[in-house]
Amino acid sequence: MMQTINLTSGFVLLGFSDFHYNHTVFFSAILVIYTLTWTSNLLLLSSIKLSPQLHTPMYFFLGNLSVVDISFSTVTVPKLLSCILYVGTSISFLGCFLQLFFLILMGTTESFLLSIMAFDRYLAICKPLRYTSLMSDKVMVMLTSICWIAASLHSILYTYILSDLKYCEDRLIPHFVCDVIPLIKLSCSSTTLAELLIYTEAPLAGNIPFLLIFISYVLIGRAVGKMKTSGSRSKAFSSCSSHLIVISLFYGPVIFIYFRPSSDHSSQHDRIVSIAYTIITPMLNSFIYSLRNKDVKKGLKKLLLNNFYTANK
Repeated sequence: MMQTINLTSGFVLLGFSDFHYNHTVFFSAILVIYTLTWTSNLLLLSSIKLSPQLHTPMYFFLGNLSVVDISFSTVTVPKLLSCILYVGTSISFLGCFLQLFFLILMGTTESFLLSIMAFDRYLAICKPLRYTSLMSDKVMVMLTSICWIAASLHSILYTYILSDLKYCEDRLIPHFVCDVIPLIKLSCSSTTLAELLIYTEAPLAGNIPFLLIFISYVLIGRAVGKMKTSGSRSKAFSSCSSHLIVISLFYGPVIFIYFRPSSDHSSQHDRIVSIAYTIITPMLNSFIYSLRNKDVKKGLKKLLLNNFYTANK
């Protein structure tokens, strides 16, 4: 189906118009994933809020991660569904850069939160006797606030610079979202500053959290190696396994898209990988933490039983 397009007032998202696929199946799959993302993350948030045993720093950070995952998928899925239904989905100039802002904001915040969660695991395993004082409520809120504020500033910088570029009349974006690289390729003016940011500031914003995660787990590995009993080692590893899986799911696609030479970029590959980290990963995160965590499973069970009893009164 072709949608009426006004190129002078914005851009056109081409989505997967150059792919051959079953539109009905693809649309249904994305809609199911989106529904599961909302449902699973809302259940996780409710469980954390209503279960006293989950009122700890780790689950506070996990709650923030759930908010990011819901927002991440909400920023991308509606336009993707429209791209599947229509060959070319128009998006206004303002709408495009609002989407870009929130896309960068959620991606950067997730990266920062994952590094804070790694630091939290380091304190819990390597400094257990001082953990409560080191990761107090005040520190917990401060670290989370820094994540959101730093990510917002990072996103504002990119959004301002890219919105200030001049764009050609052919404003067809071979993607289902307004992302950094497709917008740079559409520009008719100099993109030197934008490209300088991608190859200097962006790696810095991505590498610092990744470096913190790496150092945290090196120290955790050393501490676990010194533990005398296999039970202690197993418990320590179990508390980190979900986080390590989530890190792999997030950083793998991000590194593939943003941290490789521009000459290697393929819009088709980028779109497929973007589905992984903006749509599939936000759904999987909540399942990973729910299914692999006994405390979360207990909280969810309690929540569902309470709802069941309430409904049958």
